Amino acid sequence: MTTSPAPTAVRGDVSVYLAEHAWVGGRVERDVRIEVAGGRISAITTSSADRSGTRLAGLVLPGLANAHSHAFHRALRGRTHAGRGSFWTWRDLMYQVAGRLDPDTYFALAKAVYGEMALAGITCVGEFHYLHHGPDGTPYADPNAMGHALTAAAADAGIRITLLDTVYLTSGVDGKPLEGVQVRFGDGDYDGWGARFDRLRGGEHVRIGAALHSVRAAPPDGMAAFADRTDGLPVHVHLSEQPAENEQCQAVHGCSPTELLHSRGVWRPTTTAVHATHLSENDRRLLAGRYVCFCPTTERDLADGIGPARALADGGATLTLGSDSHAVIDLFEEARGVELDERLATRQRGHFGADELIAAATKAGHASLGWADAGEIAAGHRADLVAVSLSSARTAGIDPAGLVFAATAADVTDVIVDGRPVVTGGRHRTIDVPEALRKAIAAVLP
Repeated sequence: MTTSPAPTAVRGDVSVYLAEHAWVGGRVERDVRIEVAGGRISAITTSSADRSGTRLAGLVLPGLANAHSHAFHRALRGRTHAGRGSFWTWRDLMYQVAGRLDPDTYFALAKAVYGEMALAGITCVGEFHYLHHGPDGTPYADPNAMGHALTAAAADAGIRITLLDTVYLTSGVDGKPLEGVQVRFGDGDYDGWGARFDRLRGGEHVRIGAALHSVRAAPPDGMAAFADRTDGLPVHVHLSEQPAENEQCQAVHGCSPTELLHSRGVWRPTTTAVHATHLSENDRRLLAGRYVCFCPTTERDLADGIGPARALADGGATLTLGSDSHAVIDLFEEARGVELDERLATRQRGHFGADELIAAATKAGHASLGWADAGEIAAGHRADLVAVSLSSARTAGIDPAGLVFAATAADVTDVIVDGRPVVTGGRHRTIDVPEALRKAIAAVLP
């Protein structure tokens, strides 16, 4: 038996959970007694003989972190598969939805999407937010009305959010001006973005971070000042998602997107490269010590390619996971996708262990979003607990240690966020998620 007290006393109401199995310290432990006070784990006892407390069947994981989300893309699920198409034709359809959202419809859609995330065991989301202004580019009376809609939606859904407020100023690497629906993404210049960004505030369930959309949308002349201004914050950037982006950057700037961002000082300890699919050996070297967010279900849905996950991890990058366009919302699928895609690319098995994949989905993801006190079942950490059934048709008879290779989001039964139950018995406690999604999506489709 091992007992881990909290390093400091925690005040508040005390709850006790008894987990049949729990992921503690990178492995499965049995009969784990978890005491929670003030929204944090106050003590853990493994192999506990004390059977009192609320029982959590199956395997209890730390809360999952969805490190890369575009909430409004959920409206496109199942609607972009006619014909062959490409990332660019998919983007045209995405822009149609982007042009129809306002603060009220965005709130309703995001609340339903974040409710779906809660059902999937996600306790924190990184929302890559660039839908800033009205459809014609006119700011709302509250210039952050759309961002506030997202943070309010996360609160109602019962999860935490890091709002990654995004610089989106041009329509191409060559600096062409925004056009069409893109005008609602822009703030004119970096100073305009900064003036609006400075009005954002975090809170109990909110962290404020920043993002450069990509080298297509963020001019290089302002990158260095942006990096200094946001130093220490979570900063994310889409990187080398398609070969065309690399080719355009090479033609205009004579270097890769990774090298351009490096030359402007963007790569810092709290920076996350999202996708990082098409990288040179030097690009991978420059990403050592950074976070890299893979989104395998979106990358395969859009036919973007398979990124060099193992090479990045071996080179010192820390992997995180996101559901991006929400082709599915299932971090178990994202996690095993990293391993299975690597198998397809190399025709070899066994690149990532379950411990590495779960770390990417939990501890690393939370840290990349500015929540270093989450993502572990450990004394003093936030009490985010996700119970996953070991008796479904997918998981019956498996070794609990191999859960990440078998379970789906549908196997999540209970979710506790900061000590508060959000999902019980596979149902969200306050939102009828399917009905909310149906109504919210119908309201924004062309």
